[in-house]
Amino acid sequence: MNNPIPVPGAPPARWKSDFLLLAMIWGASFLFMRTAAVEFGAVLTAALRVSIAALFLLPLLYFRGQSQVLWANWKLVFFVGVFNSALPFALYAFAVQHITTGLSSIMNATVPLFGAMLAWLWLGDKPSLSRTLGLCIGFLGVLLLAGGEADFKPNASGIAPLWAVAACLLATFSYALSANFAKRYIAHVPALATATGSQCGASLALAIPALFSFPAEMPSVHAWGSLLIVGVVCTGIAYILYFRLIENAGPAKALTVTFLIPVFAIAYGVVLLNEHITAWMLLCGVVILIGTGLASGLLRLPQPPSTA
Repeated sequence: MNNPIPVPGAPPARWKSDFLLLAMIWGASFLFMRTAAVEFGAVLTAALRVSIAALFLLPLLYFRGQSQVLWANWKLVFFVGVFNSALPFALYAFAVQHITTGLSSIMNATVPLFGAMLAWLWLGDKPSLSRTLGLCIGFLGVLLLAGGEADFKPNASGIAPLWAVAACLLATFSYALSANFAKRYIAHVPALATATGSQCGASLALAIPALFSFPAEMPSVHAWGSLLIVGVVCTGIAYILYFRLIENAGPAKALTVTFLIPVFAIAYGVVLLNEHITAWMLLCGVVILIGTGLASGLLRLPQPPSTA
C-alpha cells in the first residue's frame, strides 16, 4: 500500500468526514461480500470485485494523466495487487461464508499488527519496547479469540470455523506483506496509479481461477447488486477516500480507520444479518486493538518522568 507525502493544512472537518465515511464503507464490505460470495463463490466474487474496481478506476487514472506512470512501473504495481487484493479478497470471501462478519472484521484489524512485525523482520524497523509489547498483546488476543470463538467442528456450512479464522489471518498477513513491499519498492508511484494498477494486477491473477469457478446456476439480482456495490463503492471509491485521507490527515491517522471498521461491521451484522456477538468476542477484540495500537505506534506507554 502506497504512502504518499501528506499534504498539510487540510481543514479538520474534511478529513474527519472522510475518515467516518471510509469506516462505514469498509465495515459494510463484509456484509456485501458475504451476500455475493454465497451465490458466486469465493474466487469468482474476488475476481469480479477487483475487475469492477479496475474498470471504475481506469478512467479516473486516464483523466488525471497518470497512466504513463502506471505503465512505467506496472510489473511491481501488478505484483502488489496479487497480495494486496487478489489473495486477501478471495480469502475473506471464503471466510465470511463460515463465520460472522463481526468476527471477520475484528480479525481484519490485525493488519497493522502484522505490518509492524514484517517491518521489523524485513525492513529492519526495530520496534521499541512499547511496540514489542503490543505485538505480544495483539497475538495473544488473536489466539484467545480463535480459541474461544472457533474450533475444528464443522458448522452448518460444513466448514470448521477455525479454517475461516485462519483464512482471515492469512489475508491480513498478505495485506501487511504488500504494504511493506510497496513502501520499499514503489513509494514513488502516485496513490491513484498504485490503486488502479493493483486492481488490474489482481484481475489478471484471478482470471484463470475464475473461469473454473462459475456457479451451476445464475446468481440472483440481489447477489449481482451486492457485487457491484462491493466493487465500485467498497473497493473503487474506498481506495480514493483512503488515499485522500492519507494526503489530508497523514498515514498515522489514516491507519486508525481499521479500529473503527469492526464497530460498523458488527452493527451491520447484528441489524441486517441477525448475527450473534458474544462478550468474549468483544473482549478479545479490545485486546487485539490495544495490541495493534501499541505495535503500530498509535498508542504509547506512559513515559516515567525524567529526573534532573
